[in-house]
Amino acid sequence: MSFESSFKALADPARREILQLLKNGQMSAGEIAGHFAMTQATISYHLNVLKKADLISEKKEKNFIYYSLNTSIVEEIMTWLVSLKGNQNE
Repeated sequence: MSFESSFKALADPARREILQLLKNGQMSAGEIAGHFAMTQATISYHLNVLKKADLISEKKEKNFIYYSLNTSIVEEIMTWLVSLKGNQNE
């Protein structure tokens, strides 16, 4: 995992909102797009950035692609961020 690509992906509010949507379960690109006033191409771009950062995964079923949150990567990022806090008693 590259923290650089993860943080770049997380820097955009639309991508953070996509992750919020996916925390409730997998969704198709069309379902995700229904929550935004963006073109399908823009949604596809954001999904691609999230995939490259390994924050989401995709699964093809018949004519649809479903996206889901990659919780293991999110947990790695959270663990790293918590480690920055260190021991406050020192």
